[in-house]
This record gives sequence, structure tokens and C-alpha cells, in this order.
Amino acid sequence: MTAKERREGALIAVDGVDGAAVKAAARALLPAIPAAGRARVSRWASSGLFADLMIAPQEAGSPSARTLLLFYAADVAFRLRWQIRPAIDEGKVVIAAPYVATAIAFGRAAGLPAAWLDDLFTFALPPSETRFVGEMPRRASAKRSGFVDFGIRCLDGNPNGTMRRELVTRMRAYLKASARR
Repeated sequence: MTAKERREGALIAVDGVDGAAVKAAARALLPAIPAAGRARVSRWASSGLFADLMIAPQEAGSPSARTLLLFYAADVAFRLRWQIRPAIDEGKVVIAAPYVATAIAFGRAAGLPAAWLDDLFTFALPPSETRFVGEMPRRASAKRSGFVDFGIRCLDGNPNGTMRRELVTRMRAYLKASARR
């Protein structure tokens, strides 16, 4: 491929609280990308780590917010290594749904220090563009379709309870602040 023929790859991050809305927003971006330059949507839980957590026996206990974010960081590292960077190197556009901003907002809402979260994700490739989905989840998803629903279910036995509302409200505030930067 000559330099003239080479396309520039890019990473578009789609972040938000509602997993279904994030997925839908990512899919809606695909038609605007020419087919020759389009790679795929890279979704959370691609590595299989979260599938293992989902089937863990009850006596294993629920992971803490810090543990969930360590797993999420490992999943992002997997996605970067096997999905995102190879496509970008080929000149393709990859959409990550969700990417790092969702995880950082989850951690901040759960009370984790900003410095620890920033350090945790220093390895992540900065996106060329970020889209924030502002929709609130209608209710907890029984399917655990998004990282936020999954995380809240791990932290709180009552997915429609006070903890859920507080975490989602705090997360939205962190994501709105991120969108303004």
C-alpha cells in the first residue's frame, strides 16, 4: 500500500450510563463511516473475563468496585491488543462502546480516587473522538447488557434500589463534566 493509498485509522469512544443506549449509539455511527474504512464496534466484555465473573459460584462473593475496574482495565487491554490497535494500524475506524470514560465515571461514583483511576487507564489509547450518551437507563437490565448494570448488580443486591440511583446520578455528573472538557 502506498502512502497515498493509506487511510488514517481512528478510535471513536462512545460512553454513557445506559448499556443499551451506548450500543445503539455505536451502531448508529457505523453507516457514516465508509465501508472500506470501517472496522467494528469493540464492546466491553470482549475478553471473556466478565463471563467468568457472571458464572462464578455465589460463595465466591461479589467483587468490589476496585476489582471490577481492574477487570475492566484488563478487558480494555485485551480489546486494544486484539481489536482496536490492529484495525487502526490498517487505517480503519473502530468504535469502542463503552471505553474508558464510562469506567472512570463508575469508579468516581463508587468513591474511588481520581488519581488511582487515571493511573489505571494510562495505557489506554486516547480516542480521536468521544461521544457521550446522556440517556438514563429506564430500569436495571436483567441481561446485564452494559458494564454499568453489571457493576451495580455486583455492588448492590437490589439493582433498582437507592445505591443504583445514586451511582447512576453521580456517573452522569462525571460524564457530563468529561463532555465539557
